[in-house]
Amino acid sequence: MSFIEILKVLVLGIVEGFTEWLPISSTGHLILVNQIIELKEPEAFIKMFNVVIQLGAILAVVVMYFKKLNPFDPRKKQNQKIVTLRLWMKIVVACIPAAVIGLLLNDWIDAVLLDNPYVVAAMLIIYGVLFILLEKRNEGVSQPVERVTQISFQTALIIGFFQVLAMVPGTSRSGATILGAMLLGCSRSAAAEFSFFLGIPVMFGASFLKVLVYVKDGAGFSGNQIFYLIFGMIVAFIVSVYSIKFLMGYIKNNDFKFFGYYRIILGVIVLAYFGVTALAR
Repeated sequence: MSFIEILKVLVLGIVEGFTEWLPISSTGHLILVNQIIELKEPEAFIKMFNVVIQLGAILAVVVMYFKKLNPFDPRKKQNQKIVTLRLWMKIVVACIPAAVIGLLLNDWIDAVLLDNPYVVAAMLIIYGVLFILLEKRNEGVSQPVERVTQISFQTALIIGFFQVLAMVPGTSRSGATILGAMLLGCSRSAAAEFSFFLGIPVMFGASFLKVLVYVKDGAGFSGNQIFYLIFGMIVAFIVSVYSIKFLMGYIKNNDFKFFGYYRIILGVIVLAYFGVTALAR
């Protein structure tokens, strides 16, 4: 284990924690950063690491919203407990599309799309444009769904189908679900919170699946790799706390256009960088 490799894991943890909750694609950023700093581990481990490290970010949501998500909180009244249970039911409903389609397409996406920087760049640009267009359409218009608990089961299911789009690297799970929720009439805060909550079962399931496949393929974990995973998750957890607070504070007075422009600029930079690199070979 070298100090340089630990620094690389630190950088990846920071990138994951900061980008997981912003609609700018954490997986896309991790793939691009990995292309530059090149963590010296087998490709199979890096692919699994890029997913499992997200558990740290997910735990930040669990800790920060524990009271809101806990239906058994003794301080809650009976009607509040029922509302919380219904919210969890909606989260489960929204997870069904990703669970079904994800299992069917997971291997194909890993083999064909995951390490393709041009796919990442294209998705960054496309969804950046969509965010800008959506925000322009919604200017001066109040949304009917102001709180996350007002989201219906039907709306939750449709948001779940938007989440499936995030299987393509560069899309952003939070970006796809926030975009879908806002298209369906949710406010920015309701869309963001539902995206946070939806990530809990999805990322736990995705991480379990990645580890299972990794072990099933005969790959074991070295001491260094276990340390990298744990350290990366801890860093992602800490940074995610600040990232979530930043986003929820930002959207109180701002829209998502900034993130749309950021995606477009980054996508163009990625296309230029890898295009030039390919020509130079």
